[in-house]
Amino acid sequence: MKTFKKYITLPAPPDEVYLALTKAQSIQLWTGSEVDFVAEADQEFSLWDGDIVGKNLLFEENKKIVQQWYFGEDNEVSIVTIKLHPDKKGTSLEFVQTNIPDEDYNDFTEGIQEYYLGGLVDFFEEEF
Repeated sequence: MKTFKKYITLPAPPDEVYLALTKAQSIQLWTGSEVDFVAEADQEFSLWDGDIVGKNLLFEENKKIVQQWYFGEDNEVSIVTIKLHPDKKGTSLEFVQTNIPDEDYNDFTEGIQEYYLGGLVDFFEEEF
């Protein structure tokens, strides 16, 4: 099992980035696909028409989101922690995912960087 960690800077304040990550309408805008998401602990969610499914564990408004993501046929669990830090350019976002199976690591992290984090970057760069 491996851990993936990535930092990106977004040209928007933490409260706007937090909304983009926790409000279903906003998530739909930057993913461009169907979303089933309620920003409450213990609520299951689905992003990208079910390509990412999991359960919300914790929300600290404008600061931190912790989720379980399921993958594989056995619904193995990976923990995703997103932290938002104010930055002079807007927001520094820290994305950490633990418990990624070795054999899925490259495909998984490429998808995260291109679609999840890349989608956020594109969304905010178009806005500002």
